[in-house]
Amino acid sequence: MDVTNLAELTGNIGTVGYGLAAVGPGIGLGILIGKTIEGMARQPEVSGQLRTTMFIGVAFVEVLALLGLVAGFIVP
Repeated sequence: MDVTNLAELTGNIGTVGYGLAAVGPGIGLGILIGKTIEGMARQPEVSGQLRTTMFIGVAFVEVLALLGLVAGFIVP
């Protein structure tokens, strides 16, 4: 196996790794937003507080996705 094939193999594995790392935050966002909408439908008077809490949660989940992207570049 020459060096060119090894580099191409490493790049493909990194791409698959980030794809798998993006699945977790995607599922987390779906659950988070869905439960917030359920809470707003059940108690409309607390929708402002739920929305604020949801945006904080979305920020944390997106940070996990970005960490997965950065780790793919840092870790060979």
